Amino acid sequence: MYSVILVRHGESVYNQQNLFTGWTDVSLTERGIHEAREAGQLIREAGYTFDMAFSSVLKRSIQTMHYILDELDLLWIPEQKAWKLNERHYGALQGLSKTDTACKYGEEQLHLWRRSLTVRPPLLKPDDPRSPRLEERYKSIAEHDLPLGESLQDTVARVGYFWHHRIVPLIRKKERILISAHGNTLRALIKYMEDIDEKTLTDLNIPTGIPLVYELDEHVQPIRRFYLGEQEHIDRKSAEVADQGNVTE
Repeated sequence: MYSVILVRHGESVYNQQNLFTGWTDVSLTERGIHEAREAGQLIREAGYTFDMAFSSVLKRSIQTMHYILDELDLLWIPEQKAWKLNERHYGALQGLSKTDTACKYGEEQLHLWRRSLTVRPPLLKPDDPRSPRLEERYKSIAEHDLPLGESLQDTVARVGYFWHHRIVPLIRKKERILISAHGNTLRALIKYMEDIDEKTLTDLNIPTGIPLVYELDEHVQPIRRFYLGEQEHIDRKSAEVADQGNVTE
């Protein structure tokens, strides 16, 4: 039996301000740091350890990974930061208030941007200062591979490629893996592990800072999944995410 643990990063500055985040590189809040450390404590108390850790190249994901590893005294293990684990790119919506966007474009349009599998947000222009094509961290990536906005389906495709080609081979070698990432990134990973349908995918709410354990068979198919921690705490955190309608980050 194999296992992998997924953790959605703690609260970020933009989460706190109710702004579209996407690929915008913002830090954790004090609450987010506490959530990350608490995740590490839960993993330690449950007796899990890791051989390798993955995050996106966005600091809220990296910080969460490091706080977890610090709690486990595992800062020394190999880690990989991968842009393919970045949150869904929210294009020209990034940095905008979700409330103001709803007032400007209407609740129905906002719902489509946030909940649809295939609808993309308004795209950034290539010379927009928010474009990843202008950032040093993406300089080694082919320009045509860097999105200016993504649908959830686009995100699922890039995450799925990374899952099958990078992470699955490690799991088959019995490497114990931690993945610290984002709401939509983790939805994509869950889709590939469980082959869930569109409605289940878009309705899936993943609480921040709660470790999600997957036990997998020899074919890297789920045997079972469960969150670590007290059920009351898990339910409260899940309800917070559901109340926010927080498909975006």
